[in-house]
Amino acid sequence: MTGTLYIVATPIGNLEDITLRALRILKECDVIACEDTRQTRKLTEHFGIRKPVLSYHEHNERQRAAELTDRIAEGQNIALVTDAGTPLVSDPGYRLVQAAIERGVPVVPIPGPSAAIAALSASGLATDSFRFCGFLPAKPSQRRKMLEQWKHETCTLIFYETPHRIAEALEDITAVLGSRPIVVARELTKMHEEFLRGTAVEIHAQLAARPSIKGEITLLIGKAEAPEADSTISIEDAVRAAEQQGLARMDAIKQVARERGLNKREVYRLIAGDLKHGS
Repeated sequence: MTGTLYIVATPIGNLEDITLRALRILKECDVIACEDTRQTRKLTEHFGIRKPVLSYHEHNERQRAAELTDRIAEGQNIALVTDAGTPLVSDPGYRLVQAAIERGVPVVPIPGPSAAIAALSASGLATDSFRFCGFLPAKPSQRRKMLEQWKHETCTLIFYETPHRIAEALEDITAVLGSRPIVVARELTKMHEEFLRGTAVEIHAQLAARPSIKGEITLLIGKAEAPEADSTISIEDAVRAAEQQGLARMDAIKQVARERGLNKREVYRLIAGDLKHGS
């Protein structure tokens, strides 16, 4: 009988944020695989969890993935945790999950805290559509190239950033994206949690006035404004133009509906009526 691989989310700062289910799984599993055994032991000791911990990080991921899937195949239950938050979100774990799936091992998520989602929920930016992009590149040229890549995205962009690079990142955002609304969420769920809101220039000025910048940072960029639809073009022609750009018919209808502030069913009905009457 095979065991199970549990992907267990842990607190990003405040230990009260751990779920009852996460605590139960950590107490019942055979082994806890973690990035930093010292960091994870702080968590397990706080909650009186006495289970073996095994290091699993980017430098030993390939070897450990094979070892852990063998253990699970033999019947052990393994809990994978990261230093903070949800495993695999800009953290190691992909190879282990992939290996487990290939071996037919059950993979069960135990959801909980995520800095990206926590920051988004309190940011004040649009939440109907967002893209998590991980860490911004360290090199300025690569960072600007990435920002250029998302320049026309009409959704909120979410990045993780380090304290010593946040100022440079804000400068590049200003250069590439202009005066979009920006939110810097720092030290989420911790004692010194704060949200800085404004343009990249305004937030840069606030941070520059400080003697130092510390803590975990989540950077959110407001979505680009969608271009106004040309009202002189008929809905049918707008859909046809979108199709000519490579979109499937229903995707073209959704895009035109969004641009015109209409319901997609209404656009579909109008097009169907035009086709029926031969227009």
